[in-house]
Amino acid sequence: MHNIKISIIVPIYNSEKFLSRCLNSIVNQTLKEIEIICINDGSTDKSGEILKEYNDNRIKIINKENGGQSSARNIGIDIAKGEYIGFVDSDDWVDLDFFEKLYSAAKKYDTDIAAGGIIRLHKFNKKYQLKFDKEIIASDFREKLLICDVPDKSYVWNKIYRLNKIKQYNLKFIEGKIFEDVVFTPQVLYNLNTLVTVPDIYYYYWRRSGSTVILRNKKAYLDGCWAKK
Repeated sequence: MHNIKISIIVPIYNSEKFLSRCLNSIVNQTLKEIEIICINDGSTDKSGEILKEYNDNRIKIINKENGGQSSARNIGIDIAKGEYIGFVDSDDWVDLDFFEKLYSAAKKYDTDIAAGGIIRLHKFNKKYQLKFDKEIIASDFREKLLICDVPDKSYVWNKIYRLNKIKQYNLKFIEGKIFEDVVFTPQVLYNLNTLVTVPDIYYYYWRRSGSTVILRNKKAYLDGCWAKK
């Protein structure tokens, strides 16, 4: 496929309960010039079978031994061919015009990053994590941190990033750590140039039991302290 506007990277591990919802929100995007890079990170459930059900030539399936979310995302970055890249976790989903509006704003203002809002859902609870009411253009590093509420909300998946800049600065996720976003996001905001916020579009973050965000074991605690240094 030529003229890929956005490469969407989806790391997958044992997500059979949520994967179809996630993929349906991506394959039905109003922006059609996308590639969907699905990294099956050693799933032992039916995630691999669900992936095979999608007859869409924009989907690339990479099967690998389990190495963690960071390693899966890094593989996606390495093989991506789009002008921009974005990330969607396999238990989350996005508005159907999410990537079209991010891409349109990034092109309109020639920015390296475009960011949308975040809605967190857990069972019957719904909370706005980030909400943008208007387009804001920011190039100052501190201003970008403030707008994106970093480090408290160092999420990678509500944004798109210009791929050649990601590769120019060799920006990768540190493997073997749980809170890898807390390191990656500030590095991206520092090295890439202008950011634009995009109102009225949302990434839906499903906070499920057992996710790495809410694990309370020793490694999660130590990695969280390490990430915030």
